[in-house]
Amino acid sequence: MLIVFSGLPGAGKTAIARELARTIAAVHLRIDSIEQALHRAGHRVESEGYDIAYAVADDNLRVGRTVIADCVNPWSLTRDAWRAVAERAGVAALDVEVVCSDAAEHRRRVESREADIAGHVLPTWRDVVERDYHAWDRDRLVVDTTAGEVGVAVGAIMARLPARG
Repeated sequence: MLIVFSGLPGAGKTAIARELARTIAAVHLRIDSIEQALHRAGHRVESEGYDIAYAVADDNLRVGRTVIADCVNPWSLTRDAWRAVAERAGVAALDVEVVCSDAAEHRRRVESREADIAGHVLPTWRDVVERDYHAWDRDRLVVDTTAGEVGVAVGAIMARLPARG
């Protein structure tokens, strides 16, 4: 199965994705990690981080691994591309949009975060609110992280996954 996390920076995607990956022994693909590695190698990054993640996800899905994609996933173009990865691999996909509906809390998180990837420059609050993030036009699971309870969010996602056996 492919589980694709989407949402603005600072909403809580990575914390939830990591815990879900640990819980279900899934592959965790974080776009920020891929893009930062490309930056360190001297590359200017546009869509390359996503392109690499699509290929790595496809490889892992084809050998039976569950894959969690951790990315902003801001447009229909990227959302469609993730869906195409799942279709090519012949697996189900679950879109999860992570939001923090309390703007003050979201801002606090963005402004208090520390980078956990060497050299990664985190976006400012202004960067986040000005981000070109398009509204969804299809079904997805929306997880609101305002309360900050990662375990609750993981439980909500696990409730939408097929039975594991």
